[in-house]
Amino acid sequence: MEVQLYVYDLSKGLARQMSGSLLGIHIDAVYHTALVFGGIEYFFGGGVQTSYPGATHHGPPMEIIPMGTTHLPIEVILEYLDSLKAIYTMESYDLFLHNCNNFSNDLAMFLVGKNIPERITSLPQTVLNTPFGQMLKPQLDNAMRGITQASVPSSSVPRSNGSTSHHSQMNGTKEKEHVPGVVYKPTRVKQLEELLKSAKESCAVIFFTSATCSPCKIVYPAYDELAADAGNKAVLIKVDLSEAYEIGAKYQVRATPTFMSFLKGEKENEWAGANESQLRGNVKLLIQMAHPAHPHTLLTLPTLRRPHKSPVTYAKVPPIDKLITKIGPSGSDPAVSALKEFVTHRQQSGAVDAPLPSLPALSAYILKSFETLPPDNLFPIVDLFRVALADPRLSGYFAQDRSLTILTVLSAVINLDAKCPYTLRIVTLHMACNLFTSPLFPPKLLSDQFLSTPLLQLVTSSLLDTDHPPVRVAATSLAFNIAAANHMRRIAEQEDLLSESGQVELVASLLEAMARERESKDGLRGLLLAVGLLKYAAPEGGEVDDLCEAIGAKEIVAETKGAFAELKELAKEVELVVQ
Repeated sequence: MEVQLYVYDLSKGLARQMSGSLLGIHIDAVYHTALVFGGIEYFFGGGVQTSYPGATHHGPPMEIIPMGTTHLPIEVILEYLDSLKAIYTMESYDLFLHNCNNFSNDLAMFLVGKNIPERITSLPQTVLNTPFGQMLKPQLDNAMRGITQASVPSSSVPRSNGSTSHHSQMNGTKEKEHVPGVVYKPTRVKQLEELLKSAKESCAVIFFTSATCSPCKIVYPAYDELAADAGNKAVLIKVDLSEAYEIGAKYQVRATPTFMSFLKGEKENEWAGANESQLRGNVKLLIQMAHPAHPHTLLTLPTLRRPHKSPVTYAKVPPIDKLITKIGPSGSDPAVSALKEFVTHRQQSGAVDAPLPSLPALSAYILKSFETLPPDNLFPIVDLFRVALADPRLSGYFAQDRSLTILTVLSAVINLDAKCPYTLRIVTLHMACNLFTSPLFPPKLLSDQFLSTPLLQLVTSSLLDTDHPPVRVAATSLAFNIAAANHMRRIAEQEDLLSESGQVELVASLLEAMARERESKDGLRGLLLAVGLLKYAAPEGGEVDDLCEAIGAKEIVAETKGAFAELKELAKEVELVVQ
């Protein structure tokens, strides 16, 4: 997709005319910017907003700047935008320090790897550097807030917020996948067969109706509600026989409403009549047959059942100047200076208004350093990178980094093996924990074999480091983050991020470390949680089950119950799921 920067003048020409007399300097405009791609305009005002291009209250743009091409999938871009919403809130807007141009700059860096023009991003500071700018700052901010945070006219708001429309109707175009929670309305046999095929491992229901069927309309709301409740567990379809003649002929439907249910690709039931209770009961029973409850869901496991959304992170900022000195001559590289400025600004002002450095330049510097510098000089670089990755804007970028910066760091530490300096190993573990600050990273990190393999090697080897307790604790934190991310996907979508072989490797190392750990309460808590989350609702009779039985996981967990009184209840929960 082509990405364009739309540039507006909030002053409507007044800045050019009056800035000299008011501020003592000439400025061309009070800039407002937005990024346009995929036929949608994205900008920050009353939170993150969308519009059709040029259709906001700002009118047509004064300038359109081509920014380049992004090859990122729209789903990935929208997920990144969701992560920005926690930073770019209506309450956080500041005309000078945290505005639409900061948002455009962050999003442009993610999409195309470069900043928007500096003349735009530097203007607020230029104004603040004047005596009148400082004096007028509160008045200007208040005066412009109504303009910058005005809502988008409803007629200008895109229905799908820039994503491919997941409308409930199929208009002759083959759907690539099942979209949870919608009712599909095919009109051709081929479309219907594709939908049934997508449900061959679960279940589906067809509701045959017609435009003249009054009883059918009575159960429309209930059917839509059942689709929403079913999510990705079932495919619910509505066929209007007054439009889909060939479907009615193929399935020999003689009256409406008629319902047909399918289980694992085979027809399971057929019934007629607008009986809402019967409809609800049959659909719920069908879903239970397709997705029988895991035995663990019947146990009292309050800690293991809940989603663990907050990863363990390491965001403490070290003495930066001392750290840079340890890098050596390459510490004078502009990428290091920019990273230092970002980390310092973020530490002083928070992530809200810390402008991102050039992330492609940072990536290039890290890659070059790992090619040319000795291992002892690498840990300060990774440590600075680790602090920066605590910002989801930056970690989100590196989740989609095509230069494979993260892979380079992980692989280097693994390849050094026993020769890896302690400092480099521990900051790499901390860095890996901070990757989980972006929702984009867990799927990439755990499902991509090129990343998951060195990541698992790093965590499993570090869990068994008998010489450095801090390394074991950091490895436990990383193992928890991995297990929690996999657990959340499992309970939400009944699928795992981490391969079964990867889970076996991780659980084996966690249990071995658990058998030894009696010194650190936090370390043991992390080990118990990681094992419990990986084992909770795992496929019955799978490789993880076999491993736990073979190495006596229940006995290992039982022995931890006397280590720390505070962990006794957690150990009981884990003991129940590993037996």
